[in-house]
Amino acid sequence: APWFLLAALALAQSGTRVLMHGTNEFTGGITVPDALACLGATPAASAGDAAARLARDRFAYFPIATLNPALAHLLGLRRLLGLRSPMNTVARLLNPADAPAGVDGVFHPPYIETHLAVAERLSRPRLLVLKGGGGEAERNPRKPTAAHLWTLAAGRQELSLPALDSGQPAGEEPDIADVWHGRIRHQETEARVVATIELGLLALGTEGDAREIWQARQAVLF
Repeated sequence: APWFLLAALALAQSGTRVLMHGTNEFTGGITVPDALACLGATPAASAGDAAARLARDRFAYFPIATLNPALAHLLGLRRLLGLRSPMNTVARLLNPADAPAGVDGVFHPPYIETHLAVAERLSRPRLLVLKGGGGEAERNPRKPTAAHLWTLAAGRQELSLPALDSGQPAGEEPDIADVWHGRIRHQETEARVVATIELGLLALGTEGDAREIWQARQAVLF
């Protein structure tokens, strides 16, 4: 399941506007649109719709196919090529709302340098990059990791994030809606969400308690 989605929604409820974009055409897991549907929400249908949702709800998911159909077509060439292309990196580096901060997950560590170099070249205000779970902007709390922060004010920094005690073995993955609504408590999954919220706070450069943000979420969306 895309647990990073729950982190983004909790951050949005805490007052931070979050625009998420992407494509799940080749995913082997639960897609973001499917997870949103489980939570009673839908992707943005247009740029105007995404902007309205950000203003009203502080969260919007903007599919690449809607954001940039031509890029979606290039990404779809993976069926022909049999592997990812540089367009995957291009898609991850898009900043369609000119956000002051972002979190990028990569699958292969050498791509971290590419993301940081692009952020520097484009004078992005703040960007946090890490080798995320499944290449997503999501942190596995069981493993120590290095997060790479670019800021226009201070340049590059490497942040060492220690492993966290998730409280229980991974076990069978729970239903994403059950976790969000608090119908079940699953320490491993919630630790993953909290650790990912912390990534957002680091990217923003703001103070905050990620666990408090998670615990303060409201079950009803939008």
